This record gives sequence, C-alpha cells and structure tokens, in this order.
Amino acid sequence: MLAVERSGSGSPVLCLHGWPGGVSDYRLLTPLLVDVADVVVPHLPGFGKSFSPGDELRPPSDFDRAHLVRALVELITELDLGPTVIVGYDIGITTAIALAREIPRHTRALVLGNTLAPSVTAEAVLSDRYRPEFWYQDFHQLELARQLVDGNPAAVRTYLEHFWSHWGARPDAVVDESLVEDYSRPGAFTTSINWYRSGSSSLYTALDLRGVTEFPPPVDVPATVLWGAQDPIFPPEYAAAVPDLLPRADVRVLDDVGHFTPIEAAAEMAEAVRSYL
Repeated sequence: MLAVERSGSGSPVLCLHGWPGGVSDYRLLTPLLVDVADVVVPHLPGFGKSFSPGDELRPPSDFDRAHLVRALVELITELDLGPTVIVGYDIGITTAIALAREIPRHTRALVLGNTLAPSVTAEAVLSDRYRPEFWYQDFHQLELARQLVDGNPAAVRTYLEHFWSHWGARPDAVVDESLVEDYSRPGAFTTSINWYRSGSSSLYTALDLRGVTEFPPPVDVPATVLWGAQDPIFPPEYAAAVPDLLPRADVRVLDDVGHFTPIEAAAEMAEAVRSYL
C-alpha cells in the first residue's frame, strides 16, 4: 500500500500531489480541513516515502496513470474510506479524473487546479504560443536528465527553483526545501519523471488527441476547478472548456494564483472542499 500522511476526522478527503511536488504540497491546505475531514495525502508511487532505492530501474510503465489509479483504489479499499472528495493539481488532476471514472459512486466531488478538457488539450499544448512551455517534458525523456540531475542536490535545487519561480505567482510561498531533500536521493529524481516517460504527460495526451473529434464521455460528478490565471502552462483562456469534461463543475478563475493551487490558493481550495462535506 502507498505510504500516506493522515490527519483529522470526518468525511474523507484524498489529496493528490503534483510534479515537482510531494505530500508537502498540502501543508497549507490540511490544517484548514482537519476539524471536519479525514485528510489522506498519499505519497504517489515513486515519490517521498513511497520511493524505494531501485525504483529507478523499474520500467516507466509501472508509474503511469493506470498504475496510479489502481494503487489509489487499493488504498481507498484498505483504508475503508467512504464517499471521498478528491483533490488534485498538476499530475494529480488527470489522476483524480481517471480515479473518478473508475469509482464514480465513491467520488463525492472533485476539487482541482487548472484542468484541461480533452477538447482543447491538443490546441493548448501543441500551439506555437504554448509549446515552448513544455520543453521539460521532452527533456525528461532523455538519459541526460538523469545524468545531470539525479543524486545531485545542487542540480535538483536549481531545477526545482526554475519551476517554483516560473510557474508560481507567489514564489516565496511555493519554495519547499523538503522537496530538494526528497528529490536528491539517488534514483528519486529519475523515478519522479517516470510519469512523463510512461506516456501519461499532457504532451503525450495532446499528441494522441490531434485530429480527434470524439472525446471520452464527461465525468458526471460535482466538481470545483480553481484556475490560477498566472499559470504559464495552462492559461485561463482554456477554463471555459472545463464543462466539456466536467459538466457539473463550478469554475473559478483566480487572478493572482499560478500553477501551485494547493499552496497559492489554500484558503479558496479549503472553502471548495468544505462545501462538499
């Protein structure tokens, strides 16, 4: 079973972290919920306490979206969680949506960061305007990524600082020293980027959706999407398409928030979660 951080009591809330991220992504949100919720924050496969030396030698497919969903279903079963509010941002978004598809009756609601609907994913990711923002997903395919970054704390810090400063509208809030330590363990950085190497990333999804006119059916569960308008990779012009994927979604654009929604908009996210409990 995945390692988890669990606190509070009440209705279950499952929080899925992003990349570059970990359970500390929810360090500000959790205290705002523990009085009414059983907050469960798993270390996703290959991250944090769910990483074991040698994981970097496993095939990337062991860390794809399907494996993450299976691991989360197993976790929900083992912990005997009732109907659950599922929270996610970054890679946690598409994982949360896939999990809601898998267990719709067990999903009380979704509370998500910037969420690209399949109807606009190819346009958003592959357009001349935004394609350069996704350079890191190409870089993660290279052996050079491991050689330059893995096991090198200085390189890990420099690499993470790029994303904190470029993706975060509130960079002082999103800096997380614990991630530098976690990602600096030999093999940990390589394992963390297996999400991208497995074909689960937004770039691979966009390439698969080129020319597609029939998309997967919508996910018919209550949802709130908090869209950080300062996110350079998922800009607010695509927020209007969210109902194509989540027809019951309340979409709120937050003007002074970037990519790291649980950190930059913890109060707004807590309010959304509490509305479903």
